[in-house]
Amino acid sequence: MIRHLHIENYALIEHLDMDFHTGFSVITGETGAGKSILIGAIGLLLGQRADARSIKSGARRCMIEATFEMFDQQVGAFFQENDFDFDGRECCVRRELTSAGKSRAFINDTPASLAQLKELGERLIDVHSQHKNLLLGKEDFQLSILDIVAAQQDLLMRYKNEYKEYRNLEKQLEEAMEEAQNSREDEDYLRFQVDQLADANLKEGEQETLEEESETLEHAEDIKSSLYSAANHLQSTQEGVDVLGLLKQGISELQSISSVFSSAEELSERLDSCYIELKDVANELEGLAEDVEYNPHRLEQVNERLNTLYTLQKKHNVDNVEALMELQKELEERLIRIDHSDDFIEELRQKMTQQKEMVQTIGKQLSAARGKAARKVEQEMAERLVPMGMPHVQFKCSVIANPSALTPTGYDQVQFLFNANKSGELQPVSQIASGGEIARVMLSLKALIAGAVKLPTIIFDEIDTGVSGSIAEKMARIMKEMGDYERQVISITHLPQIAALGSHHYKVYKEDTAEATVTHIIPLTDEQRVEEIAHMLSGETLTQAALENAKALLHES
Repeated sequence: MIRHLHIENYALIEHLDMDFHTGFSVITGETGAGKSILIGAIGLLLGQRADARSIKSGARRCMIEATFEMFDQQVGAFFQENDFDFDGRECCVRRELTSAGKSRAFINDTPASLAQLKELGERLIDVHSQHKNLLLGKEDFQLSILDIVAAQQDLLMRYKNEYKEYRNLEKQLEEAMEEAQNSREDEDYLRFQVDQLADANLKEGEQETLEEESETLEHAEDIKSSLYSAANHLQSTQEGVDVLGLLKQGISELQSISSVFSSAEELSERLDSCYIELKDVANELEGLAEDVEYNPHRLEQVNERLNTLYTLQKKHNVDNVEALMELQKELEERLIRIDHSDDFIEELRQKMTQQKEMVQTIGKQLSAARGKAARKVEQEMAERLVPMGMPHVQFKCSVIANPSALTPTGYDQVQFLFNANKSGELQPVSQIASGGEIARVMLSLKALIAGAVKLPTIIFDEIDTGVSGSIAEKMARIMKEMGDYERQVISITHLPQIAALGSHHYKVYKEDTAEATVTHIIPLTDEQRVEEIAHMLSGETLTQAALENAKALLHES
């Protein structure tokens, strides 16, 4: 839950530091005072898009920072998965905007993405503004309510996984059928390519060996001449130089003095090793020279083979023989699939049918759980709506199962049907309910699922629109009840009946200074609360009757 909120240079707020508490809190203020600014600032912390125009006029940057206290141990998994520091108790979220349009976000002083802010925010705060009443007309929202009440998350997750596999098999079948059709059209050309590659009798490493042999054959005379010349330099006596002879003579000289000079024996052995190595080199040079032969016929054969390989590589747009061999393997596999495509397609079709039956089986269990949840929702919604001025309310959760229409969330179509009167046809709640009725329905639904969802903070932004009097008081008592069990419920309201029931009361007001208009938000003392609620009752002129009425409202709370 939010423990502290700090705002600098956001909209009309120059500087704000607010402490929040558990339980039910209310925020009041005149229209246009800036209550929506607070919601906007919190929205930025939840990953909403930033707008440089939100920065206070004349400022270069703005900052919103909130400290959250954690009670749900499951939130720790988010910090571990995203590698954020977390002490297991508190979390600090910060968002900064610059006049240049740049936005930065931090979680516990570590840079974070907007996606990470949204993911964390969904686990911390539920902001219910007036436009969210439109969710009542959306089937996925109504379905999510039933799933929360049904508390079958493991079953739902199993269904989603099996459905994903079913869709994967369905896609494989479509691709296999398409490939089979295309491949049959190209079968003759595929067989020609495979035969051509097979006739080439490709061998791994062949190209490199042939290229080396081609180089040798093309320069055979130069190679042979150089080898013979190198051998002659080692063992020829031309020009009075006999390298091996001189080494042999040096060895003899050293051996002759080895008995009187101990170092000579070691040097003699080292020279002898050199002599043996050079003699071996000379013999190898002669042998290589004899092996090298200028063979025009073999050179022609090698170049023809290389041309074949190069032509195939160019044709298939590859760089080496290994790639050609891989292509040959792929083409052969395609031909095998063509030859056995009917069997393969039939096998996929059977797998898909079996998978569909499994999905439908799980979907049936899910549908049954939703049916039970629907009866529970109907009962509890009636119990909650009757005290809120709807004594004859009719509320029904219509669950229509259609096993042939599988979706990622099951095969149920859910619709909330409503009628506030004893008689009359039940119709979709979004089509028949008035604004005040929709507000009461949404609040009742929020209260119904609050315990299951376990969100630490719920903010209601003028959910009381369209209601007044005793109905407003009853709505306030529901929100107050939701604030129990270490939950934080904050209501932005215009109604004194709701404001009087808050355990904590904050006021939003504007102040005109010489430089600009500034919004302030302050906690109210008991005396200030009396005056604020009295103003809400009587308007700008504060009357004694209004003060007494305000004291009575606070006393009754």
